[in-house]
Amino acid sequence: MQFGFTLKPDHTIERTLALTRQAEAAGFGYGWLFDSHVLWRDPYPLLTLMAQATTDMHLGTCVTNPATREPTVTASALAVLQELSGGRMELGIGRGDSSRRVLGKQPTSMRDLEQAVHVIRALTEGHSIEFEGAMLELPWVGAGHQLPVWIAGYGPVALKLTGRIADGAMLQIGDPDLIRWFVSQVRASAEASGRDPNAVKVMAAAPAHVGDLADGRDRTRWFPALVSNHVVDLVNKYPREDLPQELTAYIRNREGYDYLHHAEVGSSNASFVSDEIVDRFCLVGPPEAHLQRLRELADAGVDQFNLYLMNGNEEEQLELYGREIIPALRS
Repeated sequence: MQFGFTLKPDHTIERTLALTRQAEAAGFGYGWLFDSHVLWRDPYPLLTLMAQATTDMHLGTCVTNPATREPTVTASALAVLQELSGGRMELGIGRGDSSRRVLGKQPTSMRDLEQAVHVIRALTEGHSIEFEGAMLELPWVGAGHQLPVWIAGYGPVALKLTGRIADGAMLQIGDPDLIRWFVSQVRASAEASGRDPNAVKVMAAAPAHVGDLADGRDRTRWFPALVSNHVVDLVNKYPREDLPQELTAYIRNREGYDYLHHAEVGSSNASFVSDEIVDRFCLVGPPEAHLQRLRELADAGVDQFNLYLMNGNEEEQLELYGREIIPALRS
């Protein structure tokens, strides 16, 4: 299993870079940033600095979208970062959640998401493509750097799209049973599209906090509340029988969500989230509990665990994962 970490860009620039360097030294091979440009710092200047501060770590957005970031602008930015990093950039993209809703807008359509993937990938890799009636190419982009594309989403249409065109599935959840359900749909779509089902990598992205169980629960309770935004969208769009009850049942007591406290430890957004849901969706408790869950996730098809590093004590958590967790799963 490979390991990544995600930051929400609310740290000082100096601390962001210090955490990135520490993560690479601890064995994390991927560094990701949330892209919600109103709530937090813009990710692209930070990705530039992170690329300069690392040597081997792959970097990207977790996740961007095709609405607040017009696809040709994203392609141009990533192409420059490919030059700068020696080809270490990857694209995580979805329909947009906090970045759109804080503007009073809805997430974009799956159709626009699919089109954006094709446009960004082609332009970043030095190819020409038609977009909105014009033939486009970035004439300064040389061939040679491939752009792995990860699509984020839980719904049946998103999972089918991922299996059909993506290099990886970004699944924001740490529940092995739900991961199996998602992965089965991605692989079925890949196979139906004539692709090798195992060619689509699988990421489980979730908060993890090593230490006291009760403290870890309190620090990560915000995450199932964040996930609930996507679940509400799914419940409003699909019949209940098309979705796993293990994913949808917990939102029945949800009263609303304040995006100004998005992904925030201690937020009242999470008041409806039970300990049982935290334990299923997140990784909490002593090191042996993390190792057991990560082995279960690997058995469910996960290739990369992406640790949402935004629960406090970030330096300590990186040190613990680098000492107690990553070596044990790579031995």
